[in-house]
Amino acid sequence: MIELKTDASLDAMRASGRVVAHALAAARAAAAPGVTLWELDRAARKVLDEAGAGSPFLGYHPDWAPAPFPAVVCTSVNDAVVHGIPTDEKLGDGDVVSVDCGALLHGWAGDAAVTFSVGRPRPADTRLIRTAEDALAAGIAAAVVGNRIGDIAHAVGRVCREAGYGLPDGLGGHGIGRRMHEDPGVPNEGRPGRGVRLRHGMVLAIEPMVLAGGRDGHYTARDGWTVRTGDGSRAAHAEHTVAITEDGPRILTLP
Repeated sequence: MIELKTDASLDAMRASGRVVAHALAAARAAAAPGVTLWELDRAARKVLDEAGAGSPFLGYHPDWAPAPFPAVVCTSVNDAVVHGIPTDEKLGDGDVVSVDCGALLHGWAGDAAVTFSVGRPRPADTRLIRTAEDALAAGIAAAVVGNRIGDIAHAVGRVCREAGYGLPDGLGGHGIGRRMHEDPGVPNEGRPGRGVRLRHGMVLAIEPMVLAGGRDGHYTARDGWTVRTGDGSRAAHAEHTVAITEDGPRILTLP
């Protein structure tokens, strides 16, 4: 079931989205060679605590996971696509890191992700990250009243495929509101003009995941959470929570 949010609800979700943006900024600012992934989690957690926000990630336990998620952010490094668990692993110069964060504020959720290089970036990684960001922008541009979910999926997939990158089968975005995951699903590839029609008040987490090796294969690591590229290539992930409105797409997770 898809819940259409009121304008007042969208304003409330904007408040939670702003907390997410600040938490991601804090995690990114903390990232440097020699810093552990847990330190990124602590930086984001401090922002959530100071805002009086909860975490939809911490303790989240879907049926497929062996244990509840233990952190407020996912930290996915190099060949990790999504769902990476923060550990005492130290970041190295040139690593690519995706940080995914959510917040719950006054009963409403926000969700966003950013990927960046640590230390000196490699040109190939810069192109990979830019493509994920461009794909997200294309998906957001297609998120207008009267379009369909397939139009978003097609816009995202076209940018990634034209750049020569792969897309992980079965992974994509989702509706969001009172809960972090709601209907409908938002694939990262699809046919335009297909799927649920977009209406004012729908809110979607649009999140391209791009695989540098050009292949679509992936697997779940032994921790039961971290999704890794099947060929060991690097990955990038970009995400915003976006409201569909009569005035055009409204990005709720900007600073």
